[in-house]
Amino acid sequence: MKDPVEYLCDVLIIGSGAAGLSLALKLASHARVHVLCKGPLAEGATLYAQGGIAAVFDETDSIESHVADTLIAGAGLCDEAVVEFTARNAPDAIQWLIGQGVPFDTEESAQGEPSYHLTREGGHSHRRIFHAADATGRAVQTTLIEQVKRHPNIHILERVNALDLITTAKLGLPGNRVLGAYVWNRNKERVETVRARFVAMATGGASKVYQYTSNPDVSSGDGIAMAWRAGCRVANMEFNQFHPTSLYHPADNNFLLTEALRGEGAHLLRPDGSRFMPDFDERGELAPRDIVARAIDHEMKRLGADCMYLDISHKPADFIIKHFPTIYERCLKVGIDITKQAMPVVPAAHYTCGGVMVDRQGRTDIDGLYAIGEVSYTGLHGANRMASNSLLECIVFARAAGEHMLAHLATTPEPPMLPLWDESKVTDSDEEVVIHHNWHELRLFMWDYVGIVRSNKRLERAKRRIELLQQEIQEYYANFRVSNNLLELRNLVQVAELIVLSAMARKESRGLHYTLDYPEQQDNPQPTVLTPANYRRRQSG
Repeated sequence: MKDPVEYLCDVLIIGSGAAGLSLALKLASHARVHVLCKGPLAEGATLYAQGGIAAVFDETDSIESHVADTLIAGAGLCDEAVVEFTARNAPDAIQWLIGQGVPFDTEESAQGEPSYHLTREGGHSHRRIFHAADATGRAVQTTLIEQVKRHPNIHILERVNALDLITTAKLGLPGNRVLGAYVWNRNKERVETVRARFVAMATGGASKVYQYTSNPDVSSGDGIAMAWRAGCRVANMEFNQFHPTSLYHPADNNFLLTEALRGEGAHLLRPDGSRFMPDFDERGELAPRDIVARAIDHEMKRLGADCMYLDISHKPADFIIKHFPTIYERCLKVGIDITKQAMPVVPAAHYTCGGVMVDRQGRTDIDGLYAIGEVSYTGLHGANRMASNSLLECIVFARAAGEHMLAHLATTPEPPMLPLWDESKVTDSDEEVVIHHNWHELRLFMWDYVGIVRSNKRLERAKRRIELLQQEIQEYYANFRVSNNLLELRNLVQVAELIVLSAMARKESRGLHYTLDYPEQQDNPQPTVLTPANYRRRQSG
């Protein structure tokens, strides 16, 4: 058995996307920071974000308008104070990114001076989307990585999975404060320990729980599952955003086709070439994502079609290639020239609107534990996330969490020595096929039963299957050494349960949650909040 390793730092950041790296840069001049990356440093949902970042800069726009648009998209479940906080901090967040070197697109103004090119996306009443062509996430991620690599106080741990949080409550000590985490070092195939004054989860969402997703493989809900096991509340897990338009092609399935295509005039078409969005919403293709995704799903089922089509070929070819070079090149590789042809599209799981409950500083229910970005529930998104508010949330809340940590760094003691991970009673597994089978079963029934359209019967079926999987996984986890696939499956099944429990608790259709048994909206809607202690008492009873 290899000797275990223990790390010590001021702040452990689990996740290396826009939220995690922004927080690291905010802290690094004053604290020792460890950033945990499940894969390579660049890998994560940020890298694949195409659209942009919403912020009010145009003189014809206003903070009030950004707030109003977000509240409408959130279908009555946004926290208005949080929406206002985020929108008001958006310009400073953009200026900070510009200062880091993010190359947002510019154009020549009417006065002949360069200015930033702002595009418009679904749900927005103005052009307020900062972007870098159609690969904004890549521009943000690569820029932040360059800055992070230059800083001596930031230590990067790549190919290392967070396994579980370590808290005083778990160790039988007074209070409930985070002390660090156990992590699985895939390079050395061993469990290691990280002690930290503060821990920030920036692990992204959980869209990998579904069969079809636009997200990378790392989006397996790790932070949500770990926080729940540690005793944190979660909220609004029933609201899973399905991006309306991912590429439907056997050679390149689930490549995201940005909202900005529709913002720049692309039409959604049936196989016969007719438009259908005006039949569903007066805003047409610029309706919020939940409406567009349901409309596509409805037309596919009504017509028995494998996909619908997204067409921007009526725009000048030069315009298309300039604004959407990544999509143009990617589609060309599979034989689709978007300057002349429509793109086949289907919805795909894209964004987790719920998550770990936090306040405006990103603080969870556990002292010293923060959650920022898609892993968190801030109240910004409500029942449906408006386009380009996600990267914005990452930056705004990373900066707010960093300020709070720095204010309390000097008065927060170094954590005590922690017990090492015990592998004395486990063995290596010779049945990895069990994990792969359970993995595929979970993602398929979540897609079939807990997808765009739900029902009581479908949710009950999903719940029963989740309970069986949990028993198998727990037995496997107790008897065999951990592996990347086992850790992700364990977390995905936990998140799937939270999604189903939240969906069963909401007796209405609202935003991204649509159920055949409760098609109407209720008055005075409230967030769906799940509390671990209550759930565990119910299970044991």
